[in-house]
Amino acid sequence: MKSVVVCAYSTRAGALICFLTLGLGACSSLQPQARATVYDFGPGPITAAPTTRMAPLPAMVLAEVEASTALDSAAVLYRLAYSDAQQLRPYAQTRWSMPPAQLLRQRVREQMGQRRSVLNAAQGVVVGKPAMTLHLDLDEFSQLFDTPDRSNGLVRLRATLGQGGEGAERLLAQRSFIVQRPASTGDAAGGVRALTEATDAAIAQMEQWVQQVEAPAGR
Repeated sequence: MKSVVVCAYSTRAGALICFLTLGLGACSSLQPQARATVYDFGPGPITAAPTTRMAPLPAMVLAEVEASTALDSAAVLYRLAYSDAQQLRPYAQTRWSMPPAQLLRQRVREQMGQRRSVLNAAQGVVVGKPAMTLHLDLDEFSQLFDTPDRSNGLVRLRATLGQGGEGAERLLAQRSFIVQRPASTGDAAGGVRALTEATDAAIAQMEQWVQQVEAPAGR
């Protein structure tokens, strides 16, 4: 926004004061805005797993992760359970590198892909018998403050396993996962670390559950 300064003066000193005022106004408007701090879940595996002809576990299709409307943005969110737990609040000048649903899907591919082939539905890769499809719904992804100095990273998601070719899938199993991990500090950085740990723990639990569903079918 530009401002207009009208100066009335009758002396050379008055003109100098007017000029300095204009200069200070221009300098203040050119001050750079603070850049947001951007977080993700880290680099993931930094060494490749030993290559084999076949992955030890059956291939799986990973669908796009669905998320609640509140998680559509890249904001790092927190709740004050001791004050108003129903209000989601964003940290100022802090954000994720992408919306939480995309971060979760990327992390699932990284973690589960170490022991099985994880495919996109759109790839159209044939793997012999119909592969299972993992559908995820992310319902909560926030830093929850129980007290002003104690908080946890809270992840709540619902996993659905389906199987089938063309058309509707056959429901194999469905389960909800709720994981909390304590934050080391009561700020955005502590919340990000806690949410990363909670996400990894939820994925580990989900991997065990998927293997349990696979076992009765003799996969």
